[in-house]
Amino acid sequence: MNAHLYLRASTKDQDANRARAALEAFAAEKGLTIVGVYAENISGTKLNRPELMRLLDAAKPGEIITCESVDRLSRLSHADWETLKAAIKAKGLRLVIADLPTTHMMAQDKGITGQIMEVINAMLLDLMATMARLDQEKRVERINEGLKNKRAAEPDWKPAGKSKNAELWKKVQALISKNPTLSADDVAKLSDCGVATVYRIKREMK
Repeated sequence: MNAHLYLRASTKDQDANRARAALEAFAAEKGLTIVGVYAENISGTKLNRPELMRLLDAAKPGEIITCESVDRLSRLSHADWETLKAAIKAKGLRLVIADLPTTHMMAQDKGITGQIMEVINAMLLDLMATMARLDQEKRVERINEGLKNKRAAEPDWKPAGKSKNAELWKKVQALISKNPTLSADDVAKLSDCGVATVYRIKREMK
């Protein structure tokens, strides 16, 4: 059975490919044939992720989406999670989460037992997606509380913010301008940056 591996990390300081070897070993153990690997550095709170959208476009009915954990796939709002689930269902895809053993049966042909497990998995996935979202909301709340306390203690303090890596942006822009036929993946590899960064620079260049 064909499988598409999805790997995500939140920031450029993390490695989206960190779990690749483990997922490849997991797929081999389950007898899955890897037909695509999609890795990106982008927040799980965003529904419109370039590599996730590319996966959904490429995957065919009956194939599998495999990821390390539910929070790698989703930290989405309830509405966006429902939208993503609907898109996965409409494509006839199955979700197999490495750290959620009950989903592993989805890597097999489904009989009556598989149908029962599909119902159970749907509930577990909803629960874990909700937990991932709540964890994200608590994290944001702690950050905002910390900023509030910092400002109260030091009224003149301002956060430094994130500045663009000017050299990287120039490199990416030059590659895009000189080689318009290069894919975002190729530009990212040549520039040693995330695909999401390439897409962001492309948007600003338009």
